[in-house]
Amino acid sequence: MSVTEQTTLDLIRSAAMQEFLEKGFKSASLRNIVKTAGVTTGAFYGYFKSKEDLFEALVGEQYDHFLNCFSRTQQEFADLPKEEQPNNLSAVSGKCMYDMLLYAYAHLNEFKLILCRSEGTRFAGLIDEMAEIETKGTHDYLEVLKQLGRPSPPIDQRLEHILITGMFNTFFELIIHEMPLEEAKGYLKEMRAFYTAGWMKIMGQ
Repeated sequence: MSVTEQTTLDLIRSAAMQEFLEKGFKSASLRNIVKTAGVTTGAFYGYFKSKEDLFEALVGEQYDHFLNCFSRTQQEFADLPKEEQPNNLSAVSGKCMYDMLLYAYAHLNEFKLILCRSEGTRFAGLIDEMAEIETKGTHDYLEVLKQLGRPSPPIDQRLEHILITGMFNTFFELIIHEMPLEEAKGYLKEMRAFYTAGWMKIMGQ
């Protein structure tokens, strides 16, 4: 890619980031993006097929990295010997959330788009996707507790969904409100302690 092509692409991406952050995906105007970037519509379509394609280019890598990191941690925990899982639950999930927080702060604008400006795109379902992964992990862990002779009382599925989505909404509030990172780390630690204690109580552990 030539310097000119790189510059044109950077101008488009920069203008798009500004437009999407200000107006959100649905209300953002390709005409405004092209005008702000100072390029022709033809030049835009040389790089992107559509507004959706452009939004994908801005946040797709970060979105996929986030979900892959979360899924990988769940799998690594599930792969631990059953008898080791109870003692490692808090440490494994805590490190994952900490790493995800640092990653989100390193890509703050992208996550502001995903969390606040992505209605109308596949990225609007981040919390739902994470909740689905977490729910499966929770059910697998409940089965492990049963096999270890430490069965959990039945958990109402609606309550389970409310608690899990609530946990992720709480986590993402740190990012949405751009709390100073050091404060966010402290809040995350307290949040983790709160939810871990609550889940242990509900699971009868």
